[in-house]
Amino acid sequence: MGIDQHMWVEILGYFASVMVAISLMMKNIVWLRWLNFVGCVAFSIYGILIAAWPVAGMNAFVAGINIYHLIKIYRAQRRSPPAPASPPRTR
Repeated sequence: MGIDQHMWVEILGYFASVMVAISLMMKNIVWLRWLNFVGCVAFSIYGILIAAWPVAGMNAFVAGINIYHLIKIYRAQRRSPPAPASPPRTR
């Protein structure tokens, strides 16, 4: 692996770390799941590129868990009727 390729692999690893860290600061569970998914996919690719199979495998597994929960969330939102709009407040 050349110096340029090595640099891009390192950048990918840092990007993955930042995405996972940011995801854990989210109050909204959907944002948490999506950002964590992106970080896990990036870590999986990073793990493959550096031949760190436990890193790649574990992050691929967690990415799958995130997708599973996102599907559950979106299906539940589709099933439940939207909340009625509250009338404007008057004084």
